[in-house]
Amino acid sequence: MLPVQVTIRDLPNSQALENHIRDRAKKLTQFYQRINSCHIVVEISQKHKHQGKLFNVRIDVTVPGKELVVNRKLNEDIYIAIRDAFHAIERQIESYAHRQRGYVKKHESVDHGKIIRLFPEEGVGFIRGSDGGELYFSSASVAFPHFNKLMIGDVVQFLVSTASEGLQAQRVTLAKHMAHSVEEI
Repeated sequence: MLPVQVTIRDLPNSQALENHIRDRAKKLTQFYQRINSCHIVVEISQKHKHQGKLFNVRIDVTVPGKELVVNRKLNEDIYIAIRDAFHAIERQIESYAHRQRGYVKKHESVDHGKIIRLFPEEGVGFIRGSDGGELYFSSASVAFPHFNKLMIGDVVQFLVSTASEGLQAQRVTLAKHMAHSVEEI
């Protein structure tokens, strides 16, 4: 059971409002089961010169090893301010849960090399990678420029993949900005 603490300041206490907030807080566990506590504060913001009343909603959620906070969700309608605050904390909890589960997207590392052989009539070529190994690539693997514009000695960047014949270069592009010179490859 998720411990939920609701604090309503500067407003007449409404059981319907408190029940609405508690129901929204209980739904947070569908995003992450291991929530330790949840504290919600609803108050009227006094700092803004505005004709109508602005309601401020603050949500503090503690999860193992971290505290997630949504602050300053202001709106003239208290239910809209609550909705916006809960949407923001749901996104934070979902992001935290994805990191905990290892679902964070990892970018593939880009390798650099030099074109050593081209066979335009077959639409294939070979690259010497920065480790000295040779990689095959086809015209379909060239992202920029077109395969016919490539020349022997061009420095390229690419992703390495494993094919049935061995290592292969994918998404081959001319390298524009490199930290090392062509002679080092």
